[in-house]
Amino acid sequence: MKNNKICSKIKKKWEGEIYIMNKRIEKLASNLLNHSVKLKKGEKILIEMIGTDCSDLASELIKQAKELGAIPIFNIIDYKVLKELLLNCNEKQIKEYAKYDLARMKDADAYIGIRSANPKGLDGISNKSMKIYNKYYQTPVHFEERVKHTKWCILRYPNEWLANQAKMSLDEFTKFFYNVCTIDYDKMEEAMEPLKQLLSKIKNVHIIGPGTDLTFSVEGIPAEKYYGTYNIPDGEVASCPTKFSSNGYITYNTETVYNGITFNNIYFELKDGKIIKAEAGDKTRELNEILDTDEGARYIGEFAFGLNPYIKNTMGDTLFDEKVAGSFHFTPGTALEESDNGNRSNIHWDIVCIQTPEYGGGEIYFDDVLIRKDGKFVVEDLKPLNPENLI
Repeated sequence: MKNNKICSKIKKKWEGEIYIMNKRIEKLASNLLNHSVKLKKGEKILIEMIGTDCSDLASELIKQAKELGAIPIFNIIDYKVLKELLLNCNEKQIKEYAKYDLARMKDADAYIGIRSANPKGLDGISNKSMKIYNKYYQTPVHFEERVKHTKWCILRYPNEWLANQAKMSLDEFTKFFYNVCTIDYDKMEEAMEPLKQLLSKIKNVHIIGPGTDLTFSVEGIPAEKYYGTYNIPDGEVASCPTKFSSNGYITYNTETVYNGITFNNIYFELKDGKIIKAEAGDKTRELNEILDTDEGARYIGEFAFGLNPYIKNTMGDTLFDEKVAGSFHFTPGTALEESDNGNRSNIHWDIVCIQTPEYGGGEIYFDDVLIRKDGKFVVEDLKPLNPENLI
């Protein structure tokens, strides 16, 4: 009898956890379809999974899309298979691979991409092969077609790799993930508006911090706010330096992964907008190979504030790291369409610097006026963006 009672309690707890998880998945799917891509009746939506851990969310998206009267289609990418394709690949192979996915993307009105695989699954692919892949697949399919011509949103999904990256158990990370991804984005959007307006009006930005003294102009560049429309999790206000205005040096104090390579303590020196010196310890050669992808790779394509109050540290995953509260990212490569300085490249690399006291602090000035100190906004109209006011 005692054992039966214990089993009954375990069963109820298990059923309760499944119920809570199902409700979270339903809410996230609804937010993605109705808030992020604003899916309408009769529209085609491409749901793409990288890895299969996210099949429960993909299934819910398909279910809800059909309920909205939309037409869902899906695609699955396996890193193990993709890695085999990329090993010693040539231009013709990747162009042919891209041709079919490009046709599908052109046919879609909306796109949701769910990444549940380990991004280091492409470790071991040569820089030459990654350049071919970025130029002939990623650029036409995603940068040129998906970003410019569809309503789109991309997100990660909880798995053991992400949990390990965040130094959490999978259960802890899953709870964190849903807090981060289902924050009140309407409240965030309202709080962002004064920063967007201010950033659109000023001329010059000056950033000071450990190993950093950097100036640039944003004059004439529109600012934009991102609140769950393109990325989940989200929370950033972005602009872009005018192409030839960046001067000084910057030291990034977070880990970042690009082309499957992990970099730490990246250091750039810039003159008239161009990165003229780049170092990353024992990965300096690999860093410069990436920056030599094309002419635009050594110019900056984005400057943005990270604003998500639930994200306090980096974990080596850009979609989370670029939203860290109290951070900014300063991005080599192609410019965003919304804040365009004219720079074009096959790369866009959001590298993050955190300015909270735990990371050494720092200051950001707009036209010589202190705007943020040690990760906290000090101007009255911007204080609603501080973490304690967004949660």
